[in-house]
Amino acid sequence: MRLLHLYRPHLLLDLTRQRRPSGSWPAGPIVLGGQPWTDGTVLDADSSARALGVRRGMPLGSAHRLAPEATFLEPDPEADRTTAEAAFERLATYSPALAGTSDPADAAFGLFEAQIDGLERLWGPEPVLAGRVVDDLETLVGGRARAGSAGTRFAATVAAAAARPGELVSVPPGDEARFLGPLPTSLLTPDLDVRARLRRFGLRRIEQVAVLPSSALVARFGDEGLRIGMRARGEETDPFRPRHAPERLLLALPIEPAVIELEAVRFVLRRLAGALSANLVARGLAATQGRIRLSLDLAFAKPGIEPEFVVEGRFPEPTADAEAIERLLLARLERVPPPAPVVRLELELSGAEAATGQQLPLFVPQALHGARLAWQLARLALTYGDDRVRRVELVDPDAPLPERRWTWQPVSGGR
Repeated sequence: MRLLHLYRPHLLLDLTRQRRPSGSWPAGPIVLGGQPWTDGTVLDADSSARALGVRRGMPLGSAHRLAPEATFLEPDPEADRTTAEAAFERLATYSPALAGTSDPADAAFGLFEAQIDGLERLWGPEPVLAGRVVDDLETLVGGRARAGSAGTRFAATVAAAAARPGELVSVPPGDEARFLGPLPTSLLTPDLDVRARLRRFGLRRIEQVAVLPSSALVARFGDEGLRIGMRARGEETDPFRPRHAPERLLLALPIEPAVIELEAVRFVLRRLAGALSANLVARGLAATQGRIRLSLDLAFAKPGIEPEFVVEGRFPEPTADAEAIERLLLARLERVPPPAPVVRLELELSGAEAATGQQLPLFVPQALHGARLAWQLARLALTYGDDRVRRVELVDPDAPLPERRWTWQPVSGGR
């Protein structure tokens, strides 16, 4: 799996600054979270307040004792949540699988995660994709995000934190341990006690932890020892779980200039199918249904034509095969072509479920996935009509009358 993390440190403070009138930002240390006589905690603080010891999560009264001259500002959680959700919606145009939080009280607020397997077919290499996303989010999040990509969530987050604003730090696949090795062990855990004990044991760099056996780490640090050992070795400890349900994956691309030829539409469809297929494979899923939504250019079209043209089809069996998805949906387009030039193509795969394995024969070569009987029947039904192609289903093999042993079923009723 390949993950892209976008990080905007102190996003809450920047959003608060954006909402205030020009020239009204107070001078001196600033603490965000409410007034010091309330029971709240610090949500964010500027560099002056942090230099005095103010940290996120500490009681506001404690922050006031450390920085009595600071200005304490009230948060606007609803406005912050709305901005974060808008950023996730913008990210959804690039990747169908996102993770992160829009809760301003969460310490991870300002970190946006996206799975990018297969997206190079749409947006180009990782640096190009990261640059597009950073540029697109800049106005929403009040600045240029830091970007990091890696094969694990921990390594991607560390890479994003190490990047400069607007730049990408990319960890090559399989190099997570080498990238993390020279970094301080304090990054491995938020537990202050474990950090202090690591220092007392002389474990200053992550590479020193990576060579220790897991049993020794568990004996010294308990369950947290197992986690820091896995992180140090570049292994995943917190699997990626999309914040939006993975049962529906959608990507779209504009087509400029507008085209009427199906071969040009097929080229765009192939790119979208490849990207979504790679996303499904990375999470061990398979889709059961596909839908193409075409936006049409009606400048020279006949009156009465709708601006959108939709084609959908159910797959004979759950699949993540990009070629099979493209072939079946394109066959439906060939049967009923669009009535006007196409300016945008949107592909949606729905009904995603866990992919099932297949027992392969020992001496017989595996048949191509697209050559399976169910897929061939589906293509024949598209060519000759659903009412002219049927499949046989056994009902009662022991029935006395032959005609009651089996029944005809439509091809579209396949698994």
